Amino acid sequence: MSADLTPVASGFVARFGERTLPAALGPDSDEVVLFSEDQLDGFEQVAGYWRRTVRRAELEWLVLVRTVGAFGGEPCVVLDEDDDGLHIAYLGHSGMKAEALGYWMVDHGAYEVVVPREEVVSIRVERVPVP
Repeated sequence: MSADLTPVASGFVARFGERTLPAALGPDSDEVVLFSEDQLDGFEQVAGYWRRTVRRAELEWLVLVRTVGAFGGEPCVVLDEDDDGLHIAYLGHSGMKAEALGYWMVDHGAYEVVVPREEVVSIRVERVPVP
């Protein structure tokens, strides 16, 4: 990856030609939708932004960008930040540990909680390559 990758709160980012753009997977498994705030060649305007669907093979790279850290010694991903603190999701593998840390179950095997910002440590932006 290069230093010109601009972190986003959470989501996919792709390198297409000379540009680094926000992206989404689909609609087919080998397709990626690219987004731009500016009009670009081959992009269509949709509701105040521009988009273009390309084959994954046309991309130089595709990554998932997310903010991760640790809460109570366990890994977490930061979902949001507001006046109450950080809304985080548990990335560990033990529901019992998650519940002991105060997470609530939002779906089978998925736990979330809102905690004061200072209780989440080792916060960093992670770029996970998408094969």
